Parts: sequence; C-alpha cells; structure tokens
Amino acid sequence: MENKNLVIDKEKCVHCGLCIEDCISGCLEFDSDKFPTFANQGEERCIKCQHCLAICPVGALSILDKNPENSPAVLNNYNSDELLNLIQSRRSVRNYKRENISSENLEKLKNMLNWVPTGCNFHKLHFAFIEDVEVMDEFRNYVNSKLIKILTKTPVRGIMNKFSKYKDAFLNGEDIIFRGAPHMVVVSVPVNAPCADIDPVIALSYFELYANSLGVSTLWCGFAEYCLKMFPELCEYLEIPQGYKAAYVMLFGNSDVKYKRTIQPESFEFTTVKKKDFRKPALIQKIKRYFWNFVR
Repeated sequence: MENKNLVIDKEKCVHCGLCIEDCISGCLEFDSDKFPTFANQGEERCIKCQHCLAICPVGALSILDKNPENSPAVLNNYNSDELLNLIQSRRSVRNYKRENISSENLEKLKNMLNWVPTGCNFHKLHFAFIEDVEVMDEFRNYVNSKLIKILTKTPVRGIMNKFSKYKDAFLNGEDIIFRGAPHMVVVSVPVNAPCADIDPVIALSYFELYANSLGVSTLWCGFAEYCLKMFPELCEYLEIPQGYKAAYVMLFGNSDVKYKRTIQPESFEFTTVKKKDFRKPALIQKIKRYFWNFVR
C-alpha cells in the first residue's frame, strides 16, 4: 500500500475537524488527543484529492509530502464580469499566424493542466503537445496527403461521408483540418478510466479558457480526432501511451484575426423544475428514453 504521509503540526492544529468533515472518502478521524489521523483503512481509501490540505485554516496538515506553505492562498476576489466577458468573447479561430507562441505562455498552459478536475481524482490523463510550427507542418502534411490519397484513389464510404464535401478544397491545398494552426494538443485517457468520456473534454475546456485569457486562440478539432482513430501511426508519432485512447484534439496559436465584440447567440432552452410527484412513464416512453440516453 502506498504511504500517504499524513503529517499534523501539533503546534498549529486548532482541532477544528474541518479536514475530517470535508474528506470525501471518510479517511480521517480524531485520535485520542483530538488530532486528525487516518481512520481504519482510511489510508487505503484516500484518493489523493488534497481537500484536507486545502481546507485547513492554519496550514497544520500536510499529506503526500505536500507542504501547505507551497500552496498559494485562495484569493476569493475574482471579477465575475470580466470572467463572463472572457466566456462571451471566446471564438473558434481558423486563421493563425505562422509563428510559435511564447515559451512562457506554453509553459503556463501545460502547467495549468495539472489542476483540471477528473472523475474520482483519476490523474492519469496524457497530453501530447506539438510545440513547434515546423513539427506541426510535418504532421499536417502527412495527414493531408493520406486523406488526398484516400479521397482520390481508394474511396471508403465512412471516410468519404466525413470528408467528401471538402474533396475539392483538399485537392486545392486548403488546410481544412488544421487551419494553419502552429500548435496542437491531444488529450488521451486510459481505456479503463472511470470517467473516460468526460475527463478529456473538461480538461480542454479549462485549457481553452485559460489560453484565451493569455491571448492565445483555440479551435476544437473533431476532424483531427477522427484522423487519429483512422491512422494508428499518428498516435505512435504523438507518443500516446499504450492502453490509452486519443480522446480529443485542440488547435491553438496566435490568431491572425481580431474580434471586436461578442456575438448575440440564440438562447438555449431552460426549465425550472418544481416540486411534483414522480410518475412512471409508459412503456413506449421508457423505451424512447433509453434510446435517447444511450444512442451515442
């Protein structure tokens, strides 16, 4: 069993019990002197979320060899209007400057990903970055040449349905998939991850907003994700680990366009749920619900 190294500074501890109350797995309890300690089998149940370290008001608790003095304080004074404007002004960018973003911004983006939430705190996502525009050119040229060959010589119905309407653009040299982006990040997840479908999307959502806050533009790229499934050599090129599946792709770089204002989107549908009795649906309605819930 992995040693979680729970250490309590008894000079600082105020016996408040917040760490015990907030532990999602019920790992902690008070000892006979009212200091936090692992409960029976608590160390085995610990999912390494570090909630106990984060909530301690006096920094008396360390775990996993993490010193609370190395954790920045929570500010709690964020400007909600500025954050909303960032969300409103985010655009999917398809025109990029042919240049690398700064190494400083690249390191900030990569480091931020360590904080993205995952189901069950399953911290085993893998991120493959293309950090240089010349490497990106090599990757895009290979993919585009493969697709042109398929579209012109060996048609496959599934592929044709996905790319056929862009055939002329491909043949004319347009970069339909990668849009001239200088960089790409591919997030992969172990096939046995408890939340394999959603964790990568959450991670790239965080990445996208933080990138835009740094002035770096982004584009969700379903075409590239589809290509990774079709051409296994791409996963080998990106050094995606064995036992992992490539989940999604995001292009990014310095934009060659500048938007001046937010858009005015059509509103989604909202429902305010009121208190009511639960009613069993009719059989046909139940079948429809199962179909809708599991169709994809």
